[in-house]
Amino acid sequence: MDKRVFRIVDANLNRTREALRVSEDIVRYLLEDRALTARLKRMRHDVTATISGLPRYRSRILPMRSSRSDVGRPTSTRERRRRDVVDILFANLERAKESLRVLEEFFKLFDAKGGERFKTLRYRLYEIEKAIAQRVESLPRPR
Repeated sequence: MDKRVFRIVDANLNRTREALRVSEDIVRYLLEDRALTARLKRMRHDVTATISGLPRYRSRILPMRSSRSDVGRPTSTRERRRRDVVDILFANLERAKESLRVLEEFFKLFDAKGGERFKTLRYRLYEIEKAIAQRVESLPRPR
């Protein structure tokens, strides 16, 4: 297998956990929703547990990291603009869902069970996102 595949895995593992953390902090500190915060935290920990079970993660995947020379590193114009905290929240939930899908697909190359775990996590995140959307809709709107 092409070792560059591990760059894709590494980037998406980082992207998933970072996006979940941003979402978790917004739900925790701005929405002050204990249950949703716990669900996001559990999801982030489950992503970490899935990769912790991967044999030789540090020796196989981390050496492939090449963040300095990443051709996709520059920030897009859209990423530099956010309307408000809700926009940040849903942009990060979307980022996490997309990254989980990439992990699901690429893990099929070397760890089918891991691929299935990422699929399960992605579907859990769909439900969490729905609960967050309902919670956000119930917030008072400025007039």
